[in-house]
Amino acid sequence: MKYILLLTFAICLASCNSKGETATATTYPDVKTVGAMKNVMWKGELEGSILLDTITNKEGLYGLGPESYLTGELLIINGTSYLSKVSSDTTMTVTPTYEVSAPFFVYTNVTDWYEINLPASVKTITDIEDFVSERTKEAKRPFAFKLEGTVSKAEIHIQNLPKDTKVSSPQEAHQGQTNYTLQDEEVEIIGFFSTMHKGIFTHHDSNIHLHLITKDQSKMGHLDNLTIDNLKLFLPKK
Repeated sequence: MKYILLLTFAICLASCNSKGETATATTYPDVKTVGAMKNVMWKGELEGSILLDTITNKEGLYGLGPESYLTGELLIINGTSYLSKVSSDTTMTVTPTYEVSAPFFVYTNVTDWYEINLPASVKTITDIEDFVSERTKEAKRPFAFKLEGTVSKAEIHIQNLPKDTKVSSPQEAHQGQTNYTLQDEEVEIIGFFSTMHKGIFTHHDSNIHLHLITKDQSKMGHLDNLTIDNLKLFLPKK
């Protein structure tokens, strides 16, 4: 009898440990935030809150935000960091670099994704937000996601605030913002979803923040509008 009880206890203990290890192994890393969009827009906190090169774990790293003093846009895709800056009303430069800072930034590490085909009814950013929200009701939030494929049309912008500009409202923060229209481009879009971070890394009227980069890495910016041609959605495995 004593032997049977000990054996039963050992089996239960092994089972508990196995469940604990599985839960840990299948939980993707937390999304990390530095600074807050609302403090940039309303309080004029334009200086850098994080130097991107200080993020030590760059494996499967994804992140986005503006450059300090709102002079460019930042995007990290799978460990590669990009900075876009305005050259003219129709041109921009996109440079791979970690030697840059941001007044607010959101980032996480994802090394394993699962793919979902978007239904034909998903055509706009609002459609994407609704679809992602519906498909992740039981998932851990917040999280990063990505879209890959082609867009018929996309509108992106790059912040280009004039030097020494003081900011105390979103209108003042967007002075110098330059808008670009893309057509029939193959792209990758990185997004972050949260229902709890309005004013932190999403705007007050949205649960997602999206940055787009073209496949040839010649154009990158904050995504404002798009018309989808053929995109696939990728969500982090959990």
